[in-house]
Formats: sequence, structure tokens, C-alpha cells
Amino acid sequence: MPLAPRRATRPNARTPAARNDGHVQSLNRAIAILNRVAEAGDGLALTDIARDVKLSTSTAHRLLTTLQAQRYVRFDAAHKLWYVGVQAFIAGNGFLKSRDIVEIARPHMRRLREETGETVNLAVIEKGEAVYLAQLESREMMRTFARPGNRVALHCSGVGKAYLATLNDVDLAKYLPRNSLEALTGRTITTLDALRTEIRRIRKAGFALDDEEQASGVRCIASVIYNESGEPACALSVSGPATRLTADHVQTWGTKVKSAAGAITSEIGGHAPE
Repeated sequence: MPLAPRRATRPNARTPAARNDGHVQSLNRAIAILNRVAEAGDGLALTDIARDVKLSTSTAHRLLTTLQAQRYVRFDAAHKLWYVGVQAFIAGNGFLKSRDIVEIARPHMRRLREETGETVNLAVIEKGEAVYLAQLESREMMRTFARPGNRVALHCSGVGKAYLATLNDVDLAKYLPRNSLEALTGRTITTLDALRTEIRRIRKAGFALDDEEQASGVRCIASVIYNESGEPACALSVSGPATRLTADHVQTWGTKVKSAAGAITSEIGGHAPE
């Protein structure tokens, strides 16, 4: 007797798999609502929320009241508007406390090192200088090296100039007169006018170039990583001997550094200033 083909069976709504799918769907919908309310900032009516997240008003209201019970949203009864709640801030603040920029940046730094073959650095600005937080050295025999904790001047380093380019004209004017532009090599920028011209170029390109200005024979390309307030958190750079990091590489590697810095910015919850 030939075997009959197995008949397809419909999943029972009471099975664990179906229940789990239902729970995931509800969670996704609740998160969509929370994200939409948070984006609005100035409050949203129930009908607007339901329309924007493509749910019925009854489903949207049920999920909103659940979020309200956990203080992720709040309801202004006088104006019939929903706002993001204090618990959403508490949860977000927990992320800010727990994040480790160095650890988040490290996979991007490794990728950048593999793409360029050169040393990759992460630096923060402190007391008018750039301080190296982490470094992944090139595997080449001749390579640049900066021990974490080493400090470099802003006006002649890639990470420093990338930071200076984020300052508005007022803050830049306040900063520059207080800091001497010491010549470390014959290529160091030593005048305010020349530095301002360089900063305009950096703003346009999205990355900074240390063209043998800190150390003869060494070039460095850097871009800024921003925090959640749109302020510079630190800077990412690629550095190497000028014989390998030639002028032909600057635009290509500058784009790579800028892209990696942007990816780290997104991963830490930051954004570039508007």
C-alpha cells in the first residue's frame, strides 16, 4: 500500500510556539509605540500613535496602558496626549553608565587596521591635549607607537585637529589664544590664520590630517566620535610612516576612518551635531 502524503496541519493557537510568537509581536509593537512617542517629544494623541505604528486604536491603547503601568510612557489627561516616561530615561541612563567606548570601538579598530595595515588609535581630549586611550599596532616591522596615556598637542596631531574642527568659531577663538602653536617639525602649523584655514578644510572633508606635523616621517588621519549630546567624545585615527601612508591614500583612508568613527558614534548612542 502506497504511503499517503502527510497532511499539513495548522499550528494550534495554544502551542508554546504560537504563544511565543504572540509575545514577540506584542513586544515589537510596544517598542514601536515607545520609539514613536520618544521621537515626538511634544506629545502624541492616541489616534496619531495608532496611525504612525499601523495599529488599531484599541491595540495601541492597550499597549500604551501597559507601558504606562511600568512608567515608560505617561498620559496627560488634560490635553489627551502621551509622552515618554521617566522609566525610559532610567533605562537609557543605565546604558550610558555601562557602556565602555574602548570595548565598543575595538572591533571597528581591528577592522580598520586590517583594511589599512596601519596602527589605529583612540584618543580623548583632556585639559587642552589629546590623550591616547587605546591602540592597535600595525603588524608591519616599521610602525607608529603611542602608549595609552601619552599626550599630544592638539594643533599638530590628527586627533587634536579633528577635535578643534568641532568647535564653533566663538569657542575656537577662546581656545586658540591660550595655547601656543609650538613647532614640533618643519611642517607644524604655527599661525592662527593657517590653523583656521586647516580647520575649514577638516570640516568640509570630515577628517583631519597630521601631515608630518607632530613627527617627521609620520602621517595620521583622524575623525571624531560623538556622544549622545552631539559633542565630541573621543577621536579615532590611523597612523603610519609617510612612505606607506602616502598622499594617494589620504582620501581613501580618510573616508574609511570617518565611516568607522560614524559607526562607533551610532553604537554608543551618539550623533553628529546638526
